[in-house]
Amino acid sequence: MKLNFKKTAGVLAATVLAAVTSAGWAADAAKDYPNKPVRLIGPFTPGAGTDTTARLIAKHLSEQWKQQVVVDNRTGAAGAIGVDLTAKAAPDGYTICLISASMHVNSATNPNLPYDLTKDLQGISQATSLFYVMYINSSVPAKNVQEIIAYAKANPGKLNYSSSGTGGLQHLAGELFDYLAKTRMTHVPFKGTAAGVIANLSGEVQVGFGTLFGVRPHMLTGKLRGLAITASKRSPAVDLPTVAESGVPGYNVDQMYGIIGSAKIPKPLVSKINAGIVTALKDPEVSKKLIADGSTPVGSTPEAYTATIRAEVDKWRKLAKAANLQLH
Repeated sequence: MKLNFKKTAGVLAATVLAAVTSAGWAADAAKDYPNKPVRLIGPFTPGAGTDTTARLIAKHLSEQWKQQVVVDNRTGAAGAIGVDLTAKAAPDGYTICLISASMHVNSATNPNLPYDLTKDLQGISQATSLFYVMYINSSVPAKNVQEIIAYAKANPGKLNYSSSGTGGLQHLAGELFDYLAKTRMTHVPFKGTAAGVIANLSGEVQVGFGTLFGVRPHMLTGKLRGLAITASKRSPAVDLPTVAESGVPGYNVDQMYGIIGSAKIPKPLVSKINAGIVTALKDPEVSKKLIADGSTPVGSTPEAYTATIRAEVDKWRKLAKAANLQLH
């Protein structure tokens, strides 16, 4: 077979030129970014912890960049609608999305999503690390995790736990607890975290996993009793032990928030957006407000957050398989 060296050389030259041109465009775009409003998609309801965090960051970015960063709440399908919009948006950095760890669970357990979180999107920065409080209705005769485990084993089928929806992180937080503690509580899904808290207050369910932001007001009145937090280590935001140190070794659920974008956004642009987010999270006022709600500001590199997303999806996929969970 005869090789046409002139043609081959021409193709190679064109490929190299295209790569150089693309790299040059990305660098120039990063220098000018942003020169118009940026859309920060919030895939959950207004007023939720994700929404509050998104608005804190958006406000600071608007001040930094001298361009409006608009929080666009696109709810539905357990957050999948907002994430799908982000995956399919033009990869120019003007559409980004703040997600929670519920997206990791959804990606691990739902084979019917219109996107692949680990391939079609990339991490820009983990914004926060956020624990859940494991809490109970105050009428339940338990003061700590060991006592709730003993009660659950002595009264099979009598404990129901709430979640913000089947297949979400609150659901999996309960499943992981059951799996490691060898208990069997009954999962009762609700439409959102607030509805689950109301069900706990009324006694319809007895156990829940919720953010400190949503649960603390009722802990202060004594209507709900906090038992432990789901983080790997204690938090200065609340005087509670971890679930792991309370007798369930290996238990760790981090309802982290982070900002993602299309996997096709060029690296120089990703780095520019990341720098803005990290600066926002270091602001004392932003940090103070996040910590008050039980969040710890993070501000990771894009590479680190992308790796975290992949590890979390793998973790929940393994639990679903080990516990034989049928979620969809």
